[in-house]
Amino acid sequence: MLLLDSQALLWLLDDSPRLGPRSRQAITSAQGVHVSAATVWELTIKTILGKLSVPAGLPARLTAQGLELLSVTAEHAEAIRDFPELTRHDPFDRLLVAQARHSGLQLLTADQVLLSLGHDFILDAAR
Repeated sequence: MLLLDSQALLWLLDDSPRLGPRSRQAITSAQGVHVSAATVWELTIKTILGKLSVPAGLPARLTAQGLELLSVTAEHAEAIRDFPELTRHDPFDRLLVAQARHSGLQLLTADQVLLSLGHDFILDAAR
């Protein structure tokens, strides 16, 4: 089962060639592909700030495409303690890493900081 970060999700929705072939295969063969409520929050903030354009109704669009929404729980929030090396990194990314590990999901990301951590549950979306 997979958890997509915001970049991987945007690449998937745009059918971008930047989403690598192994990642596409992982998405199509996964028993479940999840998108965190934190990712919806992040993309909504970036849209409001004019940094990108995501249409209203994103959660409904995601579920219509077969993606599963993952709520943020207090346990997910507390699980960021397990990753002190990310203390100064993007808070959305910190939460996604904690959610993935806590929920037994593989995180698909293009974030080089996350990929450099060397955790086997963090996968490169560009591959």
